Amino acid sequence: MVVDLGYGDAGKGTVVDWLCASRPVHTVVRFNGGAQAAHNVVLRDGRHHTFAQFGAGTFRPGVRTHLSRHVVVDPLALAAEADHLTAVGVPDALDRLTVDGEALLATPYHRAANRAREIARGADRHGSCGLGVGEAVAYGLAHPDEAPRVADCRRPAELRRRLATLRDRLTAELGPLDAPPVEDCLPAYTGFAARVAIVDRSHLARVLRAGTCVFEGAQGVLLDEWHGFHPYTTWSTTTFANAEALLAEVGLAGTAQRLGVLRVTTTRHGPGPLVTEDSTLPYTDPRNPTNPWQGRFRFGHFDAVAHRYALDVVGGVDGLALTHLDLAGPELRICRRYDILDRLVPGPAGDLDRQAALTARLLRARPVYDDPPADWPTTVARELGVPVVLTSHGPTAADKVSADRRTAVPA
Repeated sequence: MVVDLGYGDAGKGTVVDWLCASRPVHTVVRFNGGAQAAHNVVLRDGRHHTFAQFGAGTFRPGVRTHLSRHVVVDPLALAAEADHLTAVGVPDALDRLTVDGEALLATPYHRAANRAREIARGADRHGSCGLGVGEAVAYGLAHPDEAPRVADCRRPAELRRRLATLRDRLTAELGPLDAPPVEDCLPAYTGFAARVAIVDRSHLARVLRAGTCVFEGAQGVLLDEWHGFHPYTTWSTTTFANAEALLAEVGLAGTAQRLGVLRVTTTRHGPGPLVTEDSTLPYTDPRNPTNPWQGRFRFGHFDAVAHRYALDVVGGVDGLALTHLDLAGPELRICRRYDILDRLVPGPAGDLDRQAALTARLLRARPVYDDPPADWPTTVARELGVPVVLTSHGPTAADKVSADRRTAVPA
């Protein structure tokens, strides 16, 4: 199980690709998030794809993807992603995909509502990706029996009714939406149902019996809907909880190895606390450009305080993957404490007032820095109390080194 212990963008995709390249993997299981994920994988021959809904092992022949019911599925974005995979030499991605019929659908109406709300916040934007994933989750919570779901794509009349109800409710609340008529959307959804294998929740048990699986998380623990720094969070459980629940349902609770991914630089895309942010750091990330919804990509020194908090939130990990070590120059320092506190303590899930108060404290906090470590993996392992089992010095699987240095990785 692969989870980001920061604010996202730590390199989950390239780690999942390495796992699928270095051992036989049957299926990558996505267990949270949706089309807003951006997991970049680069092959040795230069081919690149930003994985959003397909598992980041899809470049590897035969590796399948399963979108569990905890994923918010956007068939329109999925089709565009499949087209790009075809263009970079993977024409069978849709053939290797299964989707749980209980998963929520993200629609053009969710996307339009998401963007309207974010624009209305003005200078107080939350940093949404603008793709409607959170809006779909919110609607599903408010109207669980009427929210459009993947299985509805097999029932055009029912899907038409649900989409029209969704459109009318959001229009009544927000005004006219920048989205197409329902009749224009239906062919895409029925085409999706005809092309993709839609399954029930019993399918995952068969997948897990068929071979090794990698559970690929999206976003980061510090953005978690319950434990992140509210309101700069996602409508998604970014911890191991969904993956553990899926395993428990088939009698495999506690059997998976937990891998936490961290950048050697602590980063954040969009607004919200980033205590160690330093605009003088000489870094850029061409895969994460400034955009109208999230804003700019921000860099900070390694924040051991925030990452210890993430580890406490998830209940620990078995090992760490430390990425972007090629950026670890003499200007990069480590923060072991803040001026106003030494440790962040998780609270009960769902106490958003507590999380908002914590956010306010973090926005006032100032980092206390120590000198740059001579050996980053050893220092991070010591500070966080977890072994670093994988290091990454570049974007490809060949740039990864496992702790035992015995794992051979093909191109």
